[in-house]
Amino acid sequence: MKKRRLGKTGMVVSEICMGTMTFGSSCDEKEAHRILNKAFDSGIDFYDTAEIYPVPPEAEYVHATEKIFGNWLKTKKRESILIATKVCGPGHGWFTPPVREGKTALDRRNIKVAIEGSLKRLGTDYIDLYQTHWPDHDFGFEETLEALTELIDEGKVRYIGSSNETAWGTMKSLEVSRTNKLARYESIQNNFSILNRRFEDALSDICRREQISLLPYSPLAGGVLTGKYNGPTPPENARFTRYSKLPTERQRRMAHRFLNEGTLASTKELIEIAKEAGISVTALSVAWSKQHDYVASTIIGANTVEQLEESLKASDLILSDDILKKIDEVSKKIPYPMG
Repeated sequence: MKKRRLGKTGMVVSEICMGTMTFGSSCDEKEAHRILNKAFDSGIDFYDTAEIYPVPPEAEYVHATEKIFGNWLKTKKRESILIATKVCGPGHGWFTPPVREGKTALDRRNIKVAIEGSLKRLGTDYIDLYQTHWPDHDFGFEETLEALTELIDEGKVRYIGSSNETAWGTMKSLEVSRTNKLARYESIQNNFSILNRRFEDALSDICRREQISLLPYSPLAGGVLTGKYNGPTPPENARFTRYSKLPTERQRRMAHRFLNEGTLASTKELIEIAKEAGISVTALSVAWSKQHDYVASTIIGANTVEQLEESLKASDLILSDDILKKIDEVSKKIPYPMG
């Protein structure tokens, strides 16, 4: 598998990153280890997790993903694996995480408590890439970046990154890093797929000019781009089928964002483009994601080895200019289907 440099760092990662956010809830430990072994044997050396995983975040399962990954990590040489994990963002906004009694923040204390917990669960003494899971723009960046820089100085973290960040937040963090001579975010992990191309509006230019790497998550738009929701009846145990039935308004709104007339119509056309090319729409979507110059590694997820194998078909796949043009035409015809 090909590799790319992460930001301006000395870290070079596989073009595909193995995401783990379902490990411990919809995917049990035995299957998770099978998936991880298949990923490793396929040349993936970069793995992404978070203190809050699995999703949807619930007190019953929280921290399970890091523990499962930590148990698997014992079977491998630590230096052969590049680990990315995350500290929760603020707990007083759009979402209250089921850790630290929901009183999370990006201050020094919370960051220090979070890293110690992750290191213990993962069974390692350092993290390769430590990311803020979501920002707190009202709190600012000074204390956050100071605390993260201290972790680098202590040898507990190699590099840092952001997630779910905005264009303003990215530039503001760079300003604070430069002004105060602190470590900077070398990567940004945001939602990015053929159905959600918002990143291209401004953040892609920032990434190119500042040499920050995008780590796209949800390249299959939460499974919508597999085409499984385009059948006559929605799959019973699929994520957004379940989310649409939950009493929580946030989960129902998320389901509608991913599953709506625009996303299904776009997927229908993309399925035809993939058929003409002789590939699956899954492989088409993952290949499209990693075929951007500012992308270091595309994060894929799987609940089964079979799902992983389908995504891995994009490992060496390069989409032709003609296919890319057809994809662009779909995006122009149905712009921003996820809003």
